[in-house]
Amino acid sequence: MIAYLARRLAASLFILLGVSIVTFGLTFMIPADPVAMIAGRNATSPEIRQQIRIQLGLDKSVPEQYVRYLGRLVQGDLGTSYARKSDVGSLIASRLPPTLLLMLGAIIAELLIGIPAGIYAATRRGRFGDKAAMTLSFLSVSTPQFVLGLTLLYLFAYLWSLFPLGGYGTLSHLILPALTLGLAGGGWYSRMMRSSMLEVLRNDYIRTARAKGMSEWRVVMKHGLRNAVLPIIAMIGLDVGIFMSGVVVVENVFGWPGIGQLMWQAIQSLDIPVIMGVTIVAACFIVLGNLIADLISPLIDPRIRLR
Repeated sequence: MIAYLARRLAASLFILLGVSIVTFGLTFMIPADPVAMIAGRNATSPEIRQQIRIQLGLDKSVPEQYVRYLGRLVQGDLGTSYARKSDVGSLIASRLPPTLLLMLGAIIAELLIGIPAGIYAATRRGRFGDKAAMTLSFLSVSTPQFVLGLTLLYLFAYLWSLFPLGGYGTLSHLILPALTLGLAGGGWYSRMMRSSMLEVLRNDYIRTARAKGMSEWRVVMKHGLRNAVLPIIAMIGLDVGIFMSGVVVVENVFGWPGIGQLMWQAIQSLDIPVIMGVTIVAACFIVLGNLIADLISPLIDPRIRLR
C-alpha cells in the first residue's frame, strides 16, 4: 500500500507540473495584453503600461516567468490577482466552499438519477423501458448545460416559483444548479450502469443465485449491483475534477459564487494568476478524486488489489 501511494504521489506531481506548464503557456498565447486590460483607459501612455508590466513581472521572458511562478507555487504562494489586487489563495479559499457544496449536490443528483435508470434499463433489455431510459439519457447528455439550466430556471423558478431564480445560502438555492449538473452526469452514469449490469448479469454466479430460488430483486441488488457499480466509482473520481473546473457555465447561470464564476471573471480580465490558481486547484482535485476512487474499489470488491 505504501509503495503504491508513493508511486501515485510521484506520478501526481508530474501531472500537476505538466498541467501548470500547459496552462501557463496557453495564457500567453491568448491574443490580448493583460496590462492593457488591467490599466484600462487610465493608462494610455506606453511609460505607464511599461511600469505596470515591470511591477507584475511581465517584462521577463515566458520561461523565466514560469520558473518564478513555480518557485512561489512550491512555497504555497499562488500569486496576487492582477484585477483584484488580493491573494489568489485567499480568493480561491473563499470561493471553494460553495463549489464543494455544489459538487456534492451534483454527485448525489447524478447517482440518484443514473444508477436506478441504468438498473431499470438493464433489467428490461430491449423493451420499451430500456429504450425510453436510454433515449432520455442521450438527451440529458446532449443538451448544453446552459440550455438545461435556463430551462429549469424558467419552469421551476420563474413559471412555477418553486425555487429561487439564483443566489446561494439555502438548500432551495442548491437544488436547481445541482440538478442541472446531475442530469448530464446521470445520463452518462445510466449508460455506464446499464452496460456494466448487463455484463454482470451474464456471469455464472448470477445464474446460480437464480437457480437457488433467490428473487430477481435480491439477485440484481445483492449480487449484480455490487460488481456493476465499480466503473461508476471510477467515474465519480473523474467527476470530482470535472465539477471543480467545469461548473463555470452553471455557476454563472445561477449566480453561484464558486470558483467557476471566479474563473470566468478571471478569463474576461485575463487575470493570469487566478486562471493558474483555479486550474492547479482543479487538477489537484482530479488527482485526489482518482486516488480515492482507486482506494475505495478494493473495499467494495476484495478481488481488486492495488499494485
